[in-house]
Amino acid sequence: MSWRYGAEPVIDGVSVTALPGRVLGLIGPNGSGKTTLLRLLYGALRSPSGRITVDGRPLPSLTPRETALRLAVVVQETGGETALTVAEMVLLGRGPHLGTFQRTGRADHEIAARSLARVGATHLGPRPFGDLSGGERQRVLIARALAQQATHLLLDEPTNHLDIRYQHEVLGLVRGLGTCSVVVLHDLNLAARYCDDLVLLGEGGVVAAGSVGEVLDPAILEPVYGIGVKRVEHDGYLHLLFHPRGG
Repeated sequence: MSWRYGAEPVIDGVSVTALPGRVLGLIGPNGSGKTTLLRLLYGALRSPSGRITVDGRPLPSLTPRETALRLAVVVQETGGETALTVAEMVLLGRGPHLGTFQRTGRADHEIAARSLARVGATHLGPRPFGDLSGGERQRVLIARALAQQATHLLLDEPTNHLDIRYQHEVLGLVRGLGTCSVVVLHDLNLAARYCDDLVLLGEGGVVAAGSVGEVLDPAILEPVYGIGVKRVEHDGYLHLLFHPRGG
C-alpha cells in the first residue's frame, strides 16, 4: 500500500498482516503514518497501489453491511454534537445485525448494556453523549464497537484521554476479546504489554515487524525515535526505559 498527501509520501510500499485472535500494534513516531495506515486498512482511504483483503476477500468487494459485520472501527473522537444519549450511541453498534426496517429488540439492548459495562461506563447510559469528557467519549465509542460484535477491531489511539487505570483496562479488554485487532499506539510500554505483534513505521515504510520481543529492541528503536532506550523485564513483562542519547 502507499499514500501521499500532495507530493509528500506518508506510506510507501507498506505491507502488513493481522492474524486471527491476535492484537497487532502499529507504532512509530509522530508523522510516521500510523493513522494513515489504519485508515487504509478499513477503507477510509484507498491506496493507489496494493490491496486490502479481509479473510481473503478484497475490501472493496464487500457491501457496507458485510464490512460492518467484519470491521468495527474506533477513531479518535473529534467532537461533533449529537442529541443521542450514551445508551442510544452504543445501541447504534447493533445496526449491521438488523434487517431492513427492523427495530432493536431486547437482545440488542442487553448486548449494548453488557458492552457499556465492559468499559466501566454503565453509569453514563442516560447522559447525553455530547456532554461527556474526551475520556468518557472514548470508552463509549469502544463500547459501541463491542456491541457491533465484528470479527475484526481497528482502533486509533484507544487510550487517548484515558487515565492510567482505564488505559490498562481498555487494552486488557481488547486483548481478551480473542478478536483480530489492529491498534495504533504511541505508548511503547502499553504496546509491549497488550500486543502480540508489532509493526514499527518510520519515514514512510516498515522499519521492523514481528513479535513484541523482536521489534522492541533498543538497537531498532533508538535510531527511529532519536532517544536512548533500555529494555528490562519484570514479572515476565518487557518494559522500556528512555533517556536522552548520550546521557
